[in-house]
Amino acid sequence: MLKIQPLPSSRLHATFDPARIPWDDSRAIPLPRNGGNGRNPFQPRAMQALDLALNIRSTGYNIYLAGEPNLGRCHMLLNYLRPLARKAKTPPDLVYVHNFADQDSPQLFSLPAGTGKKLKQGLNSLVEAVSRELPRRLEAGSFVRQRAKLMDSYQKTRTGLLHKMNKVAAHKGFHLEADEAGSLTLYPLVGGKRLADEEFDQLDAAVRLKLKRRGEDVARAISGFVRQLSKVEETFHDEERDLERDVMTQVLHSLLTPLRQKMQKICDCPRLNEYFDALHEDILRNIDAFLPRETPPSSPVPGGDPLHAQPPQDPPLYRYDVNVFVDNSAAEGAPIIVEDHPTLTNLLGCIERESELGALVTDFTLIKSGSLHKANGGYLVLHIDDVLQHPAAWEGLLRALRSNSARMEDNGDAPDSAMRTKGITPEALPLDLKVVLIGCDDLYETLLVNDDRFGKLFRIKAQLDDVTERNAAGVRYYLSVMARIIHDEALLPFDRTALAWLVDLGSHICEDQRRLSLKFTQLREMMLEANALAAMRKQTVINAEILEEAYAARAYRVNLMESIFMEEYDREMIKVRTSGHAVGQVNGLSVMSYGDFEFGLPHRIACTVGVGHEGIIDLEREAELGGPIHTKAMMILKSCLTNLFARRKPLVLSGSLYFEQSYAGIEGDSASGAELAALLSALAEVPVRLDLAFTGAVSHTGQIMAVGGVTRKIEGFFKVCARHGLTGTQGVLIPADNVDHLMLAPDVLQAVEEKKFAIYPITSIEEALFLLTGLPAGKRRKDDTFTPGSLYALVDRRLEQLGEYAQNAFDTGRRKRRRS
Repeated sequence: MLKIQPLPSSRLHATFDPARIPWDDSRAIPLPRNGGNGRNPFQPRAMQALDLALNIRSTGYNIYLAGEPNLGRCHMLLNYLRPLARKAKTPPDLVYVHNFADQDSPQLFSLPAGTGKKLKQGLNSLVEAVSRELPRRLEAGSFVRQRAKLMDSYQKTRTGLLHKMNKVAAHKGFHLEADEAGSLTLYPLVGGKRLADEEFDQLDAAVRLKLKRRGEDVARAISGFVRQLSKVEETFHDEERDLERDVMTQVLHSLLTPLRQKMQKICDCPRLNEYFDALHEDILRNIDAFLPRETPPSSPVPGGDPLHAQPPQDPPLYRYDVNVFVDNSAAEGAPIIVEDHPTLTNLLGCIERESELGALVTDFTLIKSGSLHKANGGYLVLHIDDVLQHPAAWEGLLRALRSNSARMEDNGDAPDSAMRTKGITPEALPLDLKVVLIGCDDLYETLLVNDDRFGKLFRIKAQLDDVTERNAAGVRYYLSVMARIIHDEALLPFDRTALAWLVDLGSHICEDQRRLSLKFTQLREMMLEANALAAMRKQTVINAEILEEAYAARAYRVNLMESIFMEEYDREMIKVRTSGHAVGQVNGLSVMSYGDFEFGLPHRIACTVGVGHEGIIDLEREAELGGPIHTKAMMILKSCLTNLFARRKPLVLSGSLYFEQSYAGIEGDSASGAELAALLSALAEVPVRLDLAFTGAVSHTGQIMAVGGVTRKIEGFFKVCARHGLTGTQGVLIPADNVDHLMLAPDVLQAVEEKKFAIYPITSIEEALFLLTGLPAGKRRKDDTFTPGSLYALVDRRLEQLGEYAQNAFDTGRRKRRRS
């Protein structure tokens, strides 16, 4: 006689003995040092991938860090990168300066870290010093005397020329007058008197015409003197500028030369020397920019538009500024940039614009760096989910990595057809960095399939595991991570019982007695909540009772939907019986999720059979409520039925399988074992125990295979049984392969200890049928029949009857003979 023993309580939950912890509380646990190099012993596969990627300098060996959320992916990565970054060389400063040869193409200089600020401060101080020193020297006595000498010579020559021109004009009856601006005007003389404009207009037209012709003759006569006067004035201005240039040269020698020598000592850069040469020449060409200007009072034009008033033009001193594009003066080693908001501007930088008289203008000082530029020479960390929300940023990143240079694109968001304003084209930055994308495996596969560039640029995949072995070494390091969390969050100390409880929670999260979950975020949340609860109760140490209470409080906060379902079971709105027997009915189990809370629920799986040729109909599939995995499970169920009973005869029947009172989608194969049991019960017309629930997938040979969520499923059925009243015969059938996955709640363990509830591990559908019906399933004999009195024999006989009924359903003569 087949006898299946229920599991003892010791096999239903992995319990870590607090006595095995060698420390009194968490304060004595040494904090993890990660081997001094940031390596995570829980992730050897990812560590190996990162080591390889960071030691390949070729283009395209960027990294995709793949793993589930809540694994602390970014935290682990930063712990790994920081020691390497500290040992690496600090990258140079990046500065943009004015290109004196082509103002639309700013130049990019790479200077030793901290030099960018010094260059900017030096040039700003230079401009201020020149603006102070040049006027002072121009007011010095030596310069004034030299300029006065030039002016006297110029005035003497000018006066002589004006005298000659006036003499010629007077001879022709005209008077020549020169104003302060140097303009020459001829006035006619009538009776030795100069005519004013009003008097000239009152003259007879013929006289005016005659005077105008005479004036033209005078202008032609003195034109040679006018050309001489212009040449003398031009010579004077040239000599004056040469004099000023000599003074400016002296000023630059005393101010610019020391700055240039200082920068040459710091950075021997030929391009920087060329820049100083061009700077020197440009300053000499723009001496007036350093001189004080008198701003004339602006007089508004009556009826004019103040928005279009012409303000005085600023001197071009901005050209001598320095745009410190990337400042690494405070950096120690290579930079690690984590961009949490990777928009196009934040990631790739931008060229800003300013409004000037209604027009948008820009220059090299408005070039702003992005995270890609700041991370150059180091590491850029991005979450792929965030980047893909900004397609322009993602495309720009791929283009930059493919070309291995970051090119500033002006107004990149504007469509090609839009009217563009004049912009600048800054020099591109050669890239030398590692980009690390953090995301899930599914997204990695999607990008790999749909974007050829992705696979060529991110050749290294660093895979994170979400569990680790529950052995002595794993538990020891696990506790050290807990100690680190307690230290970093300044929590109350955790005693031995609390630490052991946390180890068990690690197995509970991953639902595996031999594994520990690496989702430290969830453990950290529980520790914080327990700490708050202990503080509210004025406790100084956190123990297992506090953690258990915090866990219960957390479940109470989020289990409203489960409570609503349980109330429906209590009121028998959902028809699930936990006692008695029924034909063609089996209690199946499922897991439901609402947000981050999962819970198990029992469902009644029913089956009806009759005469027909339709076969087994999956009503969930017909109603489009069944997913593809559930559909496949139903096909395997039919294959199992065929393997058992259709070796020498066809299956002629019409049957329906369905979940009663299920109105949402159903996915998975965990109910296929219960569905097969309901089908065989309906065929054999043998009742099934309703105090047992069944979860497990069935193979085509009748083996029961592992499924997911067994802990939640058992706890869900137990809650319904407890609310209906525990009878001592209730229990759950689970695949034997799932025993190591059990991490049941304390109330379930207590019920098992008290023999009020049972968990049965099964390996085949025959074992499940024996527990559910009390009948042996039976074995196939040589004549292809089954053991007499067995469940399979009853099913086989019923199938033969259904075949006969289908064949003779409309044979009235035979029916009459049978009646007689």
